[in-house]
Amino acid sequence: MYRFLLTPRWWGINLFVVLAIPFCVFMGTWQLGRFEDRVQSHEQAEKQPDPSTRAAKPLDELLPVDKVTSGRPAVATGTYADQFLVPGRKLDDRQGFYVLNMLRTDSGKALPVVRGWLPGSATGARVPAAPEGEVTVTGDLQASENSRSDGVNARGGLPGGQVGMISAATLVNLVPYDVYDAWVTLPEAEAGGTGGAMKPVPAAAPEGSGLDLKAFQNLGYTGEWFVFAGFVLFMWFRLVRREAEALRDIELGLVPEDPAAAPEGPAAPAREAPASPDRDPAGTPVR
Repeated sequence: MYRFLLTPRWWGINLFVVLAIPFCVFMGTWQLGRFEDRVQSHEQAEKQPDPSTRAAKPLDELLPVDKVTSGRPAVATGTYADQFLVPGRKLDDRQGFYVLNMLRTDSGKALPVVRGWLPGSATGARVPAAPEGEVTVTGDLQASENSRSDGVNARGGLPGGQVGMISAATLVNLVPYDVYDAWVTLPEAEAGGTGGAMKPVPAAAPEGSGLDLKAFQNLGYTGEWFVFAGFVLFMWFRLVRREAEALRDIELGLVPEDPAAAPEGPAAPAREAPASPDRDPAGTPVR
């Protein structure tokens, strides 16, 4: 009864099922692994002491920035150069902007330093000048921002002296020197200008280290892939059962094997020949 599974049409269906189910299981397992990695990273981050409480180290010893070095106090010495404002940044549910200065070090590279945050609009704002001469700063190390970072303006079109993203790829096009692929935020507040005292910007947790929305998206995708695998298997069994039932009905004569050859309706009765005028209805000659 199931010899139809060896027909060319069913070979194609069977091949699709054999390939689709392992693929769905693989993708579901991969998404589950991503979720478990995020959970493990979150648990490890909670067990670790606050990075800002660790001893400060020279900047070059903490690069490149990763989940371990992010938030660690980094020490750098140099002189402040160009200054930029980073608009559209919230702090304590208030809208404002960052004050960003480039610290040129002896290595020739510049380290972006967020000196603080001020409320209001960055356009036309008056901010305190950076300290002059050689300074040594100690700030919490952060990785360069990207288009997925909170508060980033990746559309461009900002006025001169403003940047939408704290990133080496963005700043290197605005200054005539190399830029470190990292930045630091000062933990101590600096005196402000007309807008009041600048507030320190707290360091953000490294990307992918917490149970954020992306972690639960991975868990949701896991369920979807496993549901797809079950759906493919269910549909295959349903098609097989329907085909087997159709063949059984044909063998039992419940359905004609060739529906086109079946009569469309009851046969019409034969018409009787009309009676002859010289004979009665019974066919007897009339005299």
